[in-house]
Amino acid sequence: MQQQISLRLLPSQAADTISVIEQIAASAAVPVSAVTGFYIHKQSIDARSKQAWVNLTVQAFINEPVQQREQIEFTFSNVNNASKRVIIVGAGPAGLFAALRLLELGIKPIVIERGKDVRARRRDLAALNKEGEVNPESNYCFGEGGAGTYSDGKLYTRSSKRGSIDRILQLFVRFGAEEKILYQSHPHIGTNKLPHIITAMREFIISSGGEIHFETKLTNFIVENNVLKAVEVNHQSTLHADAVILATGHSARDIFELLQQNNILIEAKPFALGVRAEHPQALIDSIQYRCAVRDEFLPPASYSLVEQVQGKGVFSFCMCPGGIIAPAATSPGELVVNGWSPSKRNNAFANSGMVVTIEVKDAVEYFKKQNPKTNSQISEDDPLLLMKFQQAIEQRAFAAGGGKFVAPAQRMVDMFDKKTSASLPECSYLPGISSTDLRTVLPGFVYDDLRLGFKAFGQKMRGYFTNEAVIVATESRTSSPVRIPRDQETLQHPQIKNLYPCGEGAGYAGGIVSAAMDGERIANIIGQLANHSSL
Repeated sequence: MQQQISLRLLPSQAADTISVIEQIAASAAVPVSAVTGFYIHKQSIDARSKQAWVNLTVQAFINEPVQQREQIEFTFSNVNNASKRVIIVGAGPAGLFAALRLLELGIKPIVIERGKDVRARRRDLAALNKEGEVNPESNYCFGEGGAGTYSDGKLYTRSSKRGSIDRILQLFVRFGAEEKILYQSHPHIGTNKLPHIITAMREFIISSGGEIHFETKLTNFIVENNVLKAVEVNHQSTLHADAVILATGHSARDIFELLQQNNILIEAKPFALGVRAEHPQALIDSIQYRCAVRDEFLPPASYSLVEQVQGKGVFSFCMCPGGIIAPAATSPGELVVNGWSPSKRNNAFANSGMVVTIEVKDAVEYFKKQNPKTNSQISEDDPLLLMKFQQAIEQRAFAAGGGKFVAPAQRMVDMFDKKTSASLPECSYLPGISSTDLRTVLPGFVYDDLRLGFKAFGQKMRGYFTNEAVIVATESRTSSPVRIPRDQETLQHPQIKNLYPCGEGAGYAGGIVSAAMDGERIANIIGQLANHSSL
């Protein structure tokens, strides 16, 4: 007999297979010997009371052989001789999962990636962290696997309407991720493990007849009569295909500029901008688990916070328990911070983006205050206005830090009090931090909304609002500040046939899983057209 059973267990019980089997037996009213095994459907932590509990939903097998978890069958084709070819611009999650889906559909994917493979990319990240030198083509945002490869690998999403979350997670497992991501409420792979998984995906795509070309940058579109015929790469060669999936990520500013230069329709898109807030992980554990010392069977605690402040949304973004703040700039002279965690989340600090919603009117007001003489040059209709605003704040942050990607920083309570910190606590950000009045970096409304937000968050999480926390600027790459429009049904650009904007960079996703699902969705549309001979 099989039975799906919900259990509420102490953390130590949930970590012990024998204890779980005993609880299954008690729930099913059978002897322990009758329980032949189980697998987990869902796992979550309930820390609302003083005692934290682990909630498990298990598939239990009683007096019958144990079966494996049901798996999706993936049937990939060898596309060496495929008649249809699709160029995919970008080897992030949207691009890679589009490529894998095209293999299933018998279409040859040709992935071009401006950055390097994951192994070569590590050297550029080391130079950025240790020497303050950024490679504009190979950094935390650009390169094999995209921004997610070296910035955490969180797999949580609510975007089930875009496709099958389970398909994406099972594909990750197929290429080396641990099975636990299939049942955890907030699955996470970890920056230390993602490169091996991405490498396995690449090798499989190539072995199946697909192509992946690194250090191959899109430099122009070849359009005839509003039909995309080919793309130019590295200013020197032309690639032809039946369709082009544009999956360049949220930081490819040159692509947005290239689209505008070619009179291809783009739009300004609201995004969020702010800072990284870092606390000692032990402090967050004590707040969330209501304990002096975290139970060894509990993971490092996380949090999710949101508050309306002066009509603006202030919220946490990409929270990293046991994490590290990293320099995520893509150009010299611009300072961007992001966060990541290893798979064990065992570093001493917890950090999270704390950001404020930014709209077109905010950018207009900001630029006019900065230089009233530029009033005539500021246009709400400029599709790159929010991108320019984002860039301007990053440049201010770089200047305030003094160069070499040293980041301007302030203690949390000092920020609320509008006081430059006399000293700063230890911080995980490797290039280093410099005590700065963040009013010289952030727009006034962002600074004020954040400081009031931190105070409000301290009322929700007692102990959160503290000078033990350090605020590091600037978290600005939360999402793309530009949207590339597409038809709701065909997913093609409404103006240019055969151009398929995709993923975070096009404004249609917000994380690894949602971007991957969007890539699959585009591939499915292309597959349908190919079947009807209209591609």
